[in-house]
Amino acid sequence: MERQFCVNWIAIVEEAKQRRRTQKLTQVRLAKLAGVSTPTISHFENGKKDIQLSSVINILTVLGMNDQRTLTFTQQDEHYESKWDSILFNGKEGDKVIRCSITSEALIDYFQGDKKSLIKVFQTHRNSIQHAARRKYLAGDNEADGSILLKATDFE
Repeated sequence: MERQFCVNWIAIVEEAKQRRRTQKLTQVRLAKLAGVSTPTISHFENGKKDIQLSSVINILTVLGMNDQRTLTFTQQDEHYESKWDSILFNGKEGDKVIRCSITSEALIDYFQGDKKSLIKVFQTHRNSIQHAARRKYLAGDNEADGSILLKATDFE
């Protein structure tokens, strides 16, 4: 299930202004670093909302406010692991492999699977499962060993 995503524009703008000042950047210097015009910086800091998203991302990136981590799933390497009663699959961030798994309980409860066809259920719902793993990873909701474990409660 997708959750509603909300952006607190005022908080983002205020944090960006604070960071610019803390980093002792003028609006002119920030504009140069971000590849935008000085009036764009001014509009942004005044809370105007009609700024191109690419410009906002450039500004936030310069100020260290843009999380650029990614978790990709390029291989179809899923397999059932009886020891954990889960389907294991791998994601990657750059060259780093991130071990991911989804419990059979989650596959059965949320994806209406059955014990006999867990791999098939995973493959049918691969995109949703990988999206949930990516969301947990970016939220920092990792296990102690850095892996991502998807449980039934992650889909409620």
